[in-house]
Amino acid sequence: MLIEVCAATPESIAAAVSGGAGRIELCSALELGGLTPSAGLMRQAAGCGLPVFAMIRPRAGDFCWSAAELDLMCDDIATARAAGMAGVVLGASHPDGRLHRAALARLVSAADGMGLTLHRCFDLTPDRAEAVEMAVALGFHRILTSGHALRAEDGLAALAEVQSLAAGRLSIMAGSGVTAANAARFTTLGLRELHASCAAPRPAPAAAIAFGFTAPEIRETRADLVAALVRAAALTS
Repeated sequence: MLIEVCAATPESIAAAVSGGAGRIELCSALELGGLTPSAGLMRQAAGCGLPVFAMIRPRAGDFCWSAAELDLMCDDIATARAAGMAGVVLGASHPDGRLHRAALARLVSAADGMGLTLHRCFDLTPDRAEAVEMAVALGFHRILTSGHALRAEDGLAALAEVQSLAAGRLSIMAGSGVTAANAARFTTLGLRELHASCAAPRPAPAAAIAFGFTAPEIRETRADLVAALVRAAALTS
């Protein structure tokens, strides 16, 4: 069982490594679902000893990208490659939630030779079977999904369906609300990759809150929570 931890700071990268994670998804702005990390953070993360996949998402909101945004994303992929990232995390949709084949094909081409994860834009798709087939055809190595639910443990039936649809052609990685307490619910489906933040809240400085520099609560990856998930997944897989 491989545990991927999403990280957005040098401290969270170190916690993921210390806790025994198998891979890092590197982002900024995790409170927005993850945006493209800075070039500096990518370069720093590349030396952590684990495979690191950079999120390629230039803004919050939907996944319907303009031509200018796709240009930017291709540039960000080039930056990730130059920084030593093992892979990238991609997604692109039509307004109705269907995967945007042309946009994804362009991004995949820009990331030629890198590891490829299709992110949770998959959870907006109206037809899971169609989306899986497109992901396979485009060359993605895995799909990160919560089973079309807000939390993965509420999407177990859909996760089982997607696992069956994938039929071993790519990996299905469950994410959103995955913890040591519920890891067994995913391993019993035959999943071999889990995605989690392994984060706990800590209060933000009052002055930073007052000036609008931060939300009242900050979530921070903890090595002990990573280690607990790794142990739980190993015991149940």
